[in-house]
Amino acid sequence: MIAVVQTGGKQYKVSEGDEIQVEKLDAKVGESINLEQVLACGDGESTKVGAPFLEGCSVVCEVTEQFRGKKIIVFKKHRRKNYRRKNGHRQSLTRLKVTGINS
Repeated sequence: MIAVVQTGGKQYKVSEGDEIQVEKLDAKVGESINLEQVLACGDGESTKVGAPFLEGCSVVCEVTEQFRGKKIIVFKKHRRKNYRRKNGHRQSLTRLKVTGINS
């Protein structure tokens, strides 16, 4: 079974046993969470598509890790104006393991 789920403003295609990295969710490591915003769900033969979300369909995930992503450098410059700004950013992320899809 495959589902398309939305969290953190992004969409992820998942199936049972997959591990995905999403924007930080407020849950402790080892907790089980339900992702309720399911856009599409189906197996090989039939597919259900929501408008925009499916009613009564959810994806059950287990939180395996809370971590921070790779550092990116944000550099801004206006030429000939002596304007330079350098900033770094590390996004907080959550790693989820999909344990079940309820359709």
